Amino acid sequence: MSTYEHVGTPSGDGVSPGSGSGRDQVPAGARPGQISAVGRLAATVERLRSEVQAAHAAADGRALIELAKGIMIERLHCGPAQATRQLAELAEQAAVSQLELAVDIINQAARDRVADLADAFLRRTRAGHDGTDPAVAVRLRTAESAALAADDTQSVADSLLQHALAPLGATAVAIWAAGSDTSLTLAGHAGFPADEAVRWRYVPPGVVTVARQALTERDTVRFVSLAETGIPSIGRTHHPHGGRVALPAGTGGRIHGVLEICWQQPLPPQPPVIMRQIEALAQLCAHTLEGAPETRGHGPSAAPHSPAVAELVDLADGLHDPALVLTPHLAADGHLSDFRIHHVNGRFMDPAGRPRSHVNGALLLEAYPMAADESELFDKVQRVYATGEPFRAQRTTLTALVDQVPLAAVADLSVSRHGDSVLLIWRIEDETARLASLLQHAQRLGRIGGFEENLLTGEITWNGQLFALYGRPATDAPVSLHELTAHAHPDDSVAIGRFQRAVLHHRRPASAAFRLRRPDGVTRHIRVIAEPVLDADGGLLSVRGAYQDISSQHWTEVALAATRDQLAHTEQQSAERNRLALQLQQAIMPPSRRPMDAPGLQIAVRYRPAETESLVGGDWYDAVVLPSQRVLICVGDIAGHGIEAATGMVVLRNALRGLAVTGAGPGQLLSWLNIVAHHLTDQVSATAVCGVYDPATRTLRWARAGHLPPVLVRGHEASRLPLVRGLLLGALPEATYEEAVLQLEADDTLLMYTDGLVERRDTAIHESLAQLLATAQAPAASLEHRLDRLLTHSKSDTDDDTCLIGVQVV
Repeated sequence: MSTYEHVGTPSGDGVSPGSGSGRDQVPAGARPGQISAVGRLAATVERLRSEVQAAHAAADGRALIELAKGIMIERLHCGPAQATRQLAELAEQAAVSQLELAVDIINQAARDRVADLADAFLRRTRAGHDGTDPAVAVRLRTAESAALAADDTQSVADSLLQHALAPLGATAVAIWAAGSDTSLTLAGHAGFPADEAVRWRYVPPGVVTVARQALTERDTVRFVSLAETGIPSIGRTHHPHGGRVALPAGTGGRIHGVLEICWQQPLPPQPPVIMRQIEALAQLCAHTLEGAPETRGHGPSAAPHSPAVAELVDLADGLHDPALVLTPHLAADGHLSDFRIHHVNGRFMDPAGRPRSHVNGALLLEAYPMAADESELFDKVQRVYATGEPFRAQRTTLTALVDQVPLAAVADLSVSRHGDSVLLIWRIEDETARLASLLQHAQRLGRIGGFEENLLTGEITWNGQLFALYGRPATDAPVSLHELTAHAHPDDSVAIGRFQRAVLHHRRPASAAFRLRRPDGVTRHIRVIAEPVLDADGGLLSVRGAYQDISSQHWTEVALAATRDQLAHTEQQSAERNRLALQLQQAIMPPSRRPMDAPGLQIAVRYRPAETESLVGGDWYDAVVLPSQRVLICVGDIAGHGIEAATGMVVLRNALRGLAVTGAGPGQLLSWLNIVAHHLTDQVSATAVCGVYDPATRTLRWARAGHLPPVLVRGHEASRLPLVRGLLLGALPEATYEEAVLQLEADDTLLMYTDGLVERRDTAIHESLAQLLATAQAPAASLEHRLDRLLTHSKSDTDDDTCLIGVQVV
């Protein structure tokens, strides 16, 4: 339950004893004749002050006794006179004063710090009556009696801080009055500097403050430290790290203002009894604000028959829209439970079609129970009544239950508070007007204009959109169907003639597309659709139809046709380039499976092209016997695909063959090949492995340029050769490549391959190489079978070319 709805008698009120400081004392040992005139005046003042404080103490004591009587009336269900007699008899039987018994009753009814303060008051009162300190008067004014007896809100703020909030550690308090526009006015304050109060005397609507947040949320807002929130509020500069509590001050569901309490230090969580005490103080402030000038005369007691309600009824009757005047309906405990439909104006239309008499005088939730859920309508009305902030909504669904059948209507809502009543304006949406508006928007967006031509009278009706489409002012005469050819392009006269014959002579619906030549020189592509209207005998009465501007569609179709032609031409060129690249690749590396002859070696080659012909790549291999009887073995991969990659492959492969005739080692061959890739081509980037095998010594000298190293299969083990240094070809103008020497043995198998054999999108390269080694070391009947198994068990998924060379020493 929100704080502003908490209505009832507080369980206790904070009080604090007064002090007797500031008195003038008679000097000890002085005789009366020696007392000066000033001293006598001071003694007189002190005596009068003591009498006033004693009177205050007696009055406050009576307030406690009256509070105890109220508790007994509530608990014993008796009357005031019986409670008075019962209190006197109980005090006499217990041999205590009525004040002591009253304090005990209050202690039992409210176990909070207010009871402790009452005990302190009792002890000090006893001390005063016992004569131990007769010069010290005790002043008690409970927060409740002070708030109800105060003439203005400022006095209430002073009393709350002194008697109830200071014992709780609070250092300042502010009471804000809420305006009908949700503005806040500082009605009373205590503990804040005067200049601070002047600066915060008014908070306009929309400014977010601590008090505004409590008003908006209609609930208690508590901050441990105001500095952590960044929300401005009164006294923030003087208490930057102190805690704050703000509570809506309301009665009967209406919020009259906000009680804001300030602490000097951060505020820890408070026990429930303390929060109940603070809520009770907020209710006291609500009663005070309820009688303030800005709210006086609008309390619930005056709601149904007050002049303000009568004026609102007159206002509702003068409106052209259906309107309801709602007054608050309070439950027995004082809480707002519903709103009474006090008045229904003459233009009211019930969604269920019920007469006004069935709705007028009923409760809102009884007449429209669905308002509790749908669109939160009841909550919106309750919020408007509580805060005074108006609410507007469009296209809200209102539902009424008739014979358990929900009947709904769509309406625009306006809810506003006037005094202690709420005005609910509900405008049922006209479906016909809405559809007409939608049709106008559809015609405008679709660039459609309608027409109707009466063939008997010759009258022609155009809508405004059709005049705009023709580029003619609305004052010009419309164009008839017979004159359509004169306003169209000459080449479209045949199509227009067929359209006119179909509609006017054959009397059937028809359509045609033509180019409209407007008076401003602009040509638009138009489609006209028409249907004849016939009489009972089949005679032609009139023709109605529509024109639509299809210029955008026409030019889109033209652009689309041009794009299709260009796409077909591009596809043809791409297919031709791929065919040439594939032919070039197959001419250099024919897909031959025959083993190659080399002294002391058995060489087998496998080449697997990409599945997609458009991805013709630059993978290449070569195995050739040099004039020195040594064997050149190499594998390479050009970056990219297509005709450029194929031509780059041809250049590097042929260049390496020619350079190998010089007898240079593989490292030097790759250095020269790097110069070719960088300078003699369009800076082709490629990787390669180059090896030169000497059959006489069974040694292999090899080097690599950014390529994966070869794999050696010896016996039943497979391993990668060491990763020698070497940059990819074409990256730099000059580069050197490290050589390695491998001593081969009989039956050793050396495997060279491109990355298309092992590369996967979802697997690291070292995992793919481990899979390759596991497959390569398995026993194989021949070198051919080993290569076929490697291709079969390859898990590559990049659809790239694959070159694989197997070299077995015999």
